[in-house]
Amino acid sequence: MIGPIRIYMLLFLSVGAVGVSSTEFHVSPSGSDTNAGTEAAPFASLGAARDAARTAGDAVTVWVHDGVYPLSASVLFSAEDSGTEAAPILYRAINPGKARLSGGRTLEAASFVPVTDTTQLNRIQEGVRSTVLRADLGEMGITDLGTYPDNFRTAQALPELYFNGERMTLARWPNAGWAEIESVVESGPAPWRKHESEALGVFAYSGDEPARWAGVSALWLEGYWCFDWASETIRVQSVDPATRYITLAKKHGYGIGSGNPAPRRYRAVNLLEELDETGEYFIDRAETALYFWPPVSLDGADIVLSLLSKPLLALKDVSHLQFSGLVLEGVAGTAMTVEGGSNVHIVGCTIRNAGQLGLNIKGGTKHTVESCDIHHNGTGGLTITGGDRKTLTPSGHRVVNNHIYRVSERMRTAAYNIVVGGVGVYMAHNEINDAPHQAIMLSGNDHVFELNDIHHISTDSDDCGAFYMGRNPSDRGTMIRHNYWHEIGSKMAHGSCAIYFDDGDGGQTVHGNVFYKASGGSFGAVFNHGGHNNVVTNNIFIECGRALGAAPWNDVRWKKWLNEPLWQKRLLEEVDITKPPFTERYPDLQGFFAYEGLRMNHASRNVAVGCKNFVNGNWDIDQSFITREDPGFVDRTNQNFALREDAAVFERIPGFEPIPFGKIGLYQDAYRTTLD
Repeated sequence: MIGPIRIYMLLFLSVGAVGVSSTEFHVSPSGSDTNAGTEAAPFASLGAARDAARTAGDAVTVWVHDGVYPLSASVLFSAEDSGTEAAPILYRAINPGKARLSGGRTLEAASFVPVTDTTQLNRIQEGVRSTVLRADLGEMGITDLGTYPDNFRTAQALPELYFNGERMTLARWPNAGWAEIESVVESGPAPWRKHESEALGVFAYSGDEPARWAGVSALWLEGYWCFDWASETIRVQSVDPATRYITLAKKHGYGIGSGNPAPRRYRAVNLLEELDETGEYFIDRAETALYFWPPVSLDGADIVLSLLSKPLLALKDVSHLQFSGLVLEGVAGTAMTVEGGSNVHIVGCTIRNAGQLGLNIKGGTKHTVESCDIHHNGTGGLTITGGDRKTLTPSGHRVVNNHIYRVSERMRTAAYNIVVGGVGVYMAHNEINDAPHQAIMLSGNDHVFELNDIHHISTDSDDCGAFYMGRNPSDRGTMIRHNYWHEIGSKMAHGSCAIYFDDGDGGQTVHGNVFYKASGGSFGAVFNHGGHNNVVTNNIFIECGRALGAAPWNDVRWKKWLNEPLWQKRLLEEVDITKPPFTERYPDLQGFFAYEGLRMNHASRNVAVGCKNFVNGNWDIDQSFITREDPGFVDRTNQNFALREDAAVFERIPGFEPIPFGKIGLYQDAYRTTLD
């Protein structure tokens, strides 16, 4: 949070919607669904309150009291649960952050006992056998623990263990970081290298630890097998201590080998032999048992095993509904879904500890996610799409003042903080941070992404950007404005950036952003691969390896892509870029299918401060100010990159617009009461 404290009222409050409510119901963990739903006789579940609200005949507020609400099935909302613009239906925590919807099962401390079975004890490392405890899940009636596929990229909706609200670590080796492949014996199929072998992948390992796994029947390795933007978990067929070879049971799509320059990395997961640290656990599906080394005493601890694979809350074709101040947690799959409908507002909520995605909004109009904290999820934070791309009709969705972080806990690549699609989604004042790969995935048209604080992204990957879009030139018209991008990339990266326009992407605008330490390797902070007609104006680049980068395509490559079935479908069937409204909205699409000629990106009035390089590739440049001196920042030492009124920038680039640096990021409002 880098801006000053400001007070904003949320949409529902500002229009006075809360004041029109005339019917109230109450829900409490100590209530009963046979009660009347009053404060003195509350319901026990949201489902009962939902049913009562259907027949209330007026605006309704459902007050959700403090406590945990375990859910073994989704709470479903349909069109009949809608309110109206004048009389919305409100589900509100009496004390924000204290009413918790959980998709997990609480495990009693007494369920955990010392391990006595000799076979299992021998699998546990000798020095920790007395500290590892076992819980018989089958005796508790917990028998559906799911299965690991032989190989997968997206984390599966499988049970996880939480202790006092924190996700515990699935037993693994090494305990931190990754092991490195010693050498590749057989890559398996590698289409990018024109190697079409049908053989399974085989690699040599170093050290002695993997030899302990030789007799394990259920062993999976997670790895960056070829590229550092494509992690995958694959079952092991065999471990041979004599040769120090590991053979994978399934082929990796790119083969094993160094597609990226950094060493290939892997680690073992869910392995009893590697349960050797506090906070680690192992689930034995064959005997429906849980093994755990608690970080502290079990006495009085909140121990939860996530079980629900369906959403906690699932809305379809619902309109004028608001959820505020609730906590959604402990679900094995996605925490909440909204499909269709209009004016669903999710405000001041916390969505955490989901095994997969936090929140998925698909279609509909004018949905809002505001002042929420979305964090520590397995495969992503928020996905939001809507609008009509054929007609370029905007969705009107808003994503404002949210903190979205640590949402790649179980999927190291392509697990985004935010995924946006469709037309006309507005994203502003969000803080987006801590992602091993990319953080924002965007497609579609005419979105606005402004005043966001994006940092510590792409910390464990390569050939990536904090913001990514590409492979569909009909995706155009997005404005990326007045954001702060900083500490982007990893030391291993041969190419990392803040904004990545990939594989022919064009027609986007980057205006008035501040980039600090936001590029690495051969990329620029703003990097384009193949595309043209991107416009970059009035930005400041500070201590970036390169400010602007591009890898242009020649005529031969453009001709190939324009005639590919994939692009023909995207450019002429899904939408038609040769006709209105596309040719009217985006005049630069005229003649797009001519593959010969000059294809340029455009940059003007940009400032580069202490960058190693300013530009490469197909950029036409106008009015740049390149310096190693302070150009007039308020406080460069403390990263206050607002410009003083007497800053040299304004003299060197006439017409340079001040960037509202102090307004970037989170702000205080009725639901986000502090900026801690």
